[in-house]
Amino acid sequence: MERNVGEVDRLVRIAMGAVVGLASLGILAGLLAASGVVALVLGIVAIVLLATGASGTCGAYQVLGVSTCKR
Repeated sequence: MERNVGEVDRLVRIAMGAVVGLASLGILAGLLAASGVVALVLGIVAIVLLATGASGTCGAYQVLGVSTCKR
């Protein structure tokens, strides 16, 4: 797949993935009040954000024909 996630977009995705992942872990550890389902959803979102940020490709961008990379 061709890269379609720009540098700023990548950094935001990685930072948000880390924050969301920590929130998920906080719920599982009992530090934050929320259900296990919320922790699971947040964990999946964190994995997607970190994976797309690390790889520089986003499937949704590919389908929509969007790119945040400099041309």
